[in-house]
Amino acid sequence: MYRRFAEVDAAGTSPLYERVALALSESEEALRAIEAAPARKRHPTVILAALHDLALAGRARALAAAYAAADGDAAAGAAIDTLLHMTDSVVAIAVRRRTRTNETRRCAVLYPAVAEAARRVGADAVGLIDVGCSAGLNLHVDRVGITYSNGQSLGDPSSPVQLTSSVVGDRAVPTRAMPEVVARVGVGLDPVDVTDADEARWLRACLPPDQPERIARLQAEMALAATAPPLLLHGDAVEVLADAFARVPADVLPVVTTTWALSQFPLESRLRFLHRLDEAAAGRAVAWVSAEGVGVAPSIPTLGDRRASGHSIIGLALLDRSALRAEAIGRCWSRGRLLAWLADS
Repeated sequence: MYRRFAEVDAAGTSPLYERVALALSESEEALRAIEAAPARKRHPTVILAALHDLALAGRARALAAAYAAADGDAAAGAAIDTLLHMTDSVVAIAVRRRTRTNETRRCAVLYPAVAEAARRVGADAVGLIDVGCSAGLNLHVDRVGITYSNGQSLGDPSSPVQLTSSVVGDRAVPTRAMPEVVARVGVGLDPVDVTDADEARWLRACLPPDQPERIARLQAEMALAATAPPLLLHGDAVEVLADAFARVPADVLPVVTTTWALSQFPLESRLRFLHRLDEAAAGRAVAWVSAEGVGVAPSIPTLGDRRASGHSIIGLALLDRSALRAEAIGRCWSRGRLLAWLADS
């Protein structure tokens, strides 16, 4: 598993992790130490993040120095030493934590889709509810700047968080501004509070040390989110959703967003999620913006695309007094790095 991670996952993206993972795969002592963790916590992404967390916390100084120098050989040796001498600490972190991906390029998908939802309903204010919110960074979609490869731009050009996305196909992305966001609510089993130093460090630890652009972007995103922390509701997303809707003022359009979150739900929970949206729409209009794998989001058309086709469907569902209008408004790849807009505007 570690050799495959080095040769497939890390190769070409993180030379440092490629070297470290390969060294771990070749060390019988290191592999025995990793086996001290439960089976589901032995994956390279988890163990490497736990080691990185120790380095960032100042508890593994040799490893931190090797990472700072981007010295693959030194990092490999220091990682093995840290793992052998701090096995209990590594395992404790791995057991307590889940790896996090907080790629806000997905905001390049969410921004035009949320604005389109508001346009269709005629709403001049929205309340954002992000399901499976992780650190809630998507809830600040209106506060980032986005530049598309065709020269279009959306959002705040002065924001410290600036994103790029490539447009695929002939249709332009709508440049309509998002209306005022008056509520930001994150829903998840264990959402991350970016104002907590330990939580913020863990998000940083989930990124390879030799990807400075991603690290700088994450730090800017967390700093932006910390200036207006969203409301985070802990619990099963389907069960907590009613409480989230209650936090959005009655005269404001609730826009629920799911970005590669529903694939973590069994089918029965996805259908209950749709039922919760329908219940909320009994008294007012509700919008749901999704970016999910083909066939994952219930009721969203698949455009005839095959499952596991390598791209995702951008869906927009509008519910009002039990009436459901669901449409596939685009396709995207690589969590928003590429976007094809399909809907008429």
